[in-house]
Amino acid sequence: MVHYENPINVVGTVPVWNDQVLLCLRNIEPRRGMWTLPAGFMELGETTAAGAMRETDEEAGAHIELGPLFTLLNVVQIGQVHLFYLASLKDTEFAPGPETIEARLFREDEIPWEQLAFRTVRETLRRYFEDKRRGQFGVHCADIG
Repeated sequence: MVHYENPINVVGTVPVWNDQVLLCLRNIEPRRGMWTLPAGFMELGETTAAGAMRETDEEAGAHIELGPLFTLLNVVQIGQVHLFYLASLKDTEFAPGPETIEARLFREDEIPWEQLAFRTVRETLRRYFEDKRRGQFGVHCADIG
């Protein structure tokens, strides 16, 4: 018998309203009480884009227009691949689900950098604000150690 263990896909969004990004305060482990972008495990039967939209709805109750893939981050030591899509918020009314304590908009200078839950979120946000300053967004691929 052959048994395979395959990487797990984590999918999410970078939801933007004007010059602000939506972050969620985690109500679950790991890293309960820390901030993250809305994201979670991709489910069978869905595309990465559909999973990112579902997670944004489940965690933040946010209404978005999904944009292009923004980051693809390999987290080899824990067997995960994180994919984040750019997204435009349609409004600023949020209805966080049970996995989220609070969903809130932050300008770059307000981001709680030391309270971010995951390195992939930190890298995605860093690259987002760098691209925003340049006025051009690309797709970023990286290995996270």
